[in-house]
Amino acid sequence: MKLSLGSFENRKPSDVVVLPFWEGGQEAFSFSAKKKLSAPLGDFKGKQGETELAYWDGEPEPRALLLGLGPKDKVSAESVRRAFAAAVRALKKYKKVSFVFPHTASVKAFFEGIFLTNYAFTYATEPQALIDEVVLLGLDKKDTTLLTKFESICQGISAVRSLVNANADDVTPQMLAQTALTLSKSSNLTATIFDRKKLEAEKMGLILAVGRGAAVDPCLIQLSYKGNPSSKEHIVLVGKGITYDTGGLSIKTADGMVTMKSDMAGAATVLHAVHQAAALKLKINVTALAPCAENAVDAKSYKPGDVYTGYGGKTVEINNTDAEGRLVLADAISYAAKNLKPSCIIDFATLTGAIIIALGEEIAGFFTKDDKLADKLLAASAASGDLLWRMPMHTDYRDALKSDIADIIHTGGKDGSAIKAALFLQEFAGNVPFVHVDFAGPTFLTKPKHYNPTKATGFGVRLLVEFLENQQ
Repeated sequence: MKLSLGSFENRKPSDVVVLPFWEGGQEAFSFSAKKKLSAPLGDFKGKQGETELAYWDGEPEPRALLLGLGPKDKVSAESVRRAFAAAVRALKKYKKVSFVFPHTASVKAFFEGIFLTNYAFTYATEPQALIDEVVLLGLDKKDTTLLTKFESICQGISAVRSLVNANADDVTPQMLAQTALTLSKSSNLTATIFDRKKLEAEKMGLILAVGRGAAVDPCLIQLSYKGNPSSKEHIVLVGKGITYDTGGLSIKTADGMVTMKSDMAGAATVLHAVHQAAALKLKINVTALAPCAENAVDAKSYKPGDVYTGYGGKTVEINNTDAEGRLVLADAISYAAKNLKPSCIIDFATLTGAIIIALGEEIAGFFTKDDKLADKLLAASAASGDLLWRMPMHTDYRDALKSDIADIIHTGGKDGSAIKAALFLQEFAGNVPFVHVDFAGPTFLTKPKHYNPTKATGFGVRLLVEFLENQQ
């Protein structure tokens, strides 16, 4: 999408201009346009997300889209995003669109509503319509300097969406490894790939166990950015990278497998978050670790009832091979705690259906014993629009993870299962401040919604960039 800036008075022609109104028909811009429209506002009330196409004479554009922002006294960043998303959905058949910036609105939300909605992904032979050129009208000069930053972040979100939307046959552990290598060439990043031989040498038995039944090898991806070499602070982001999940020998139903190409969203998210930290030249040190494997059904698949040894020597009894995500995360978290001197570890994972039952598809749950980290993440959530809710780490539930034959059993029953998963992962972080983010709901929607035009949303990139910026 080509992006340019201009003023309303001196604008160049486009196919349509978007005019924002507050509820009640009050103009959300400084010039008067009502008298120029060939038809009165009519039934248009300016309700949030309401659109109506009108025609006018003597203007660079033959038509204008009236866009409702809702009540002026209730405007928020999210309402602005959703309103301009509605405008983009209404105008995708047009190639060049001018958008008038509404006074008092968030520039970031204005841009995100447009850019994030103007995205498509399809394998159909007929391409999906997108706006080719966007012109932003009425921004202050001080605001325009932010657009490069917002565009970079939105491009990162689109990249994550495309990885999560794509075929699992294409997005393999090796493809994600190549993605990290490619990202490292374009920014001040260092990529290290642990292939099967390296995993075996490091005795990462849990990643290896999960990947045993697949035709593709597992791997561990490390992507590091050192933006403040003099600082000892080092944030480690760990992302679950199960590129397809059949459930293994504890096989899923056919319907349960349909969305499982999205089970690598955590890996895609942390890799692109670190890439954005480098692109924005943040004064922080941050590393992404992405343990990647395909959980397949085969004669070599790892088995329920058996015990496997993870990195660092902790033994784990398996009672459900469909709880594979916490196993690959455990090896990566152990590795980070022992070798990377992290100031904190935060994992992102599409881990449990239980979190969707608890919070639905729009909110991710997170678990931590560290109140300061919790507060920082909640502040980043409020600022970014990626919604988080803090869940309890009820330590009494740790008893459900006791094993008769190993150090720990990896699942503890359906009740409180999202909490028990977090308690399991906490065991591998040692004394390092730790956060587990279960974002199974908002990463891959049942159907497109608002400024998410495909099932994959790229949730977490905005959140992490906001969080990392605040750590400088």
